[in-house]
Parts: sequence; C-alpha cells; structure tokens
Amino acid sequence: MKKRLLAALMAGAMALSMTACGSSSDGEETQSSGDGTATAGSYTVGIVQLQQHVALDAATQGFQDKLTELIEADGGSVKFDYDNASGDSANCTTIVNGFVSSGVDLIMANATAALQAAQSATADIPILGTSISDYGTALGVTDWTGTTGTNISGTTDLAPLDGQADMIQELFPDATNVGMLYCSAEPNSSYQINTIKPYLEEMGYTCTEYAFTDSNDVASVAQNAASNSDVIYIPTDNTAASCTEAIANVVIPAGVPVVAGEQGICSGCGVATLSIDYYELGEATAEMAYEILVNDADPGTMEIQSAPNFTKMYNAANAETLGVTIPDDYTAIE
Repeated sequence: MKKRLLAALMAGAMALSMTACGSSSDGEETQSSGDGTATAGSYTVGIVQLQQHVALDAATQGFQDKLTELIEADGGSVKFDYDNASGDSANCTTIVNGFVSSGVDLIMANATAALQAAQSATADIPILGTSISDYGTALGVTDWTGTTGTNISGTTDLAPLDGQADMIQELFPDATNVGMLYCSAEPNSSYQINTIKPYLEEMGYTCTEYAFTDSNDVASVAQNAASNSDVIYIPTDNTAASCTEAIANVVIPAGVPVVAGEQGICSGCGVATLSIDYYELGEATAEMAYEILVNDADPGTMEIQSAPNFTKMYNAANAETLGVTIPDDYTAIE
C-alpha cells in the first residue's frame, strides 16, 4: 500500500512539472518564470525585404537588434533567416514560400510587396509588416479598423500627410505647380498621393501626377516633372528610394526642390522631409514580435503601431545649392 501511494505521489509530481513548461516550434521548452509571464525559448524568424536602400535597411537592423536583445535578456535565442528580393515582387513570393516550408516561427515583411507575398503564402505563421504606409491598402481591406483579425499586424512608416503638405506651404508659399513623382506599381505610393493631393489643392497649388512604372523610366519621368513643376513631392516610395541619384541628377541641375516623404529619399535628392527614424520603427516591430513569440500575443488583435517620433529634417547641401531657406526648427540630416 505504501509503495502504491509513493508511486502515485511521484506521478503527480511529474505531471505538475510537465505542465510548468510549454514548447516553441523547434521543440525547445519555453519555461514559466513563476510570476505568470513566459521566458523565451529558441526561435527562427524569416525576414523578407523588398530591396536594399537606407530606410528599409535601417528598419531591418533595428528589428534584429531589438528582438535579439529582448529574447536573450529573457534567456532565449533567436536566429534570423534574411533574404532580399532585389525589388522584385516575384522574388518576395519565392522567399516567403521558403520560410513557410522551413516552418519559421514568425515572418517579418519589410515593405508592401513583401507583406502581400507573406499574406498570400500563409494564414498560420504570424506575420509582422514594417515600412508599410497603409495596411488597408496593402492588404486589400476596405473597411479598415486598425487590426486585421488574421495572422498579420505590424508598424507603419507613414508620417502625417497633412503635415507634409504644411511643410510644402511653409517652405514654398509662392510656388504654383507641385509635381507628384511616384511609382504607379506601389499601391501605398498611390495612397499617399491621393491623400496629400487634396490638402495641397485646398492650399491653392496645382498638382500634377508624374508616375513611373519601374526604375527604367525614373529619369525620363523625373525630367518631365522638373520641366513643369516649381516643387516636386515624392512620397515614401521604394523605387524612388533606390533611384535617388538618378532623380538628383535631374532635379538639382533643373533647380527644382524636392520635398520627400522620408529621410532616405531626402538625403539623396531632396531638400526637406517630415520623417521618422526607420531604426526605431524596426525596434517597435521587434517589441511586437517579442509579445507574439514569447507571450503568445495574437497578431490579429494587435493594433498597427506608428513610428514613435516625427522630425522636420533638411538636406543642407541641396538646400544651399538651390537657395532654399530652412527654418530654425528643422534638423540637418547627417
């Protein structure tokens, strides 16, 4: 009888011990800390980035650095499977399908085409987007409420478009024609143009759209815009961001200033921007990833997060070359 009682007690103790821990997807245990919060296990995160340019690179780096810091501080480890699609949406699909086949724990999709590829590839693996201007547009959701109700959430890089319109009015009050230069193949660029255009028209500007289809016609379309505009506006646009040298080679000799939607484009060809810190945006995305991986947060109920800070910035060299006077509350891009 005593032996049976001892055996029962030992079995009960083993059962309690087993319920104190769960497991991550690779089989390593995620331990309970004893205060109701989880401690990290071992994870693999797939990162698909549409193309290489300053803004997207910074977002990816911020994401990797912050998530590594958070996971390791909690006793776990994280491995990143990173791939760059070189600006090709079809490559995004191939990359994401590879992540799904290998069973990564989470996918970070950097830029709209990358997010759309991830959305099409899996409804099960958690997905976080970053450097996305508008999630409703990117995901094809007409009644956007701020959460997806699916396996997707993330961060947006959209600076206030009314604030960008105010910047154009502040710097160029005597201008008449605003050229709107963007890539027609990027839905989020079209969204920004359609949003800021009414603000500018209400201010009295005549706005004309100059859309290029890819990097091959950027220079020719930029030349057309420069010939017919007093100032050019470029939204957060990945193709433009990868072709700033070509744009600068047109607009600077033509004497036409560019107000850009983000810092990277402004650094290459602009005079001013109301921009975010993309490294900080990546960090914010990592904090969401931590909650999903370690604390089992549901991405479908996580609200899309905005960048923590917006800053008026200017390109000192281009401003001087074009004779643009910059107010004191702007910060020079280093």
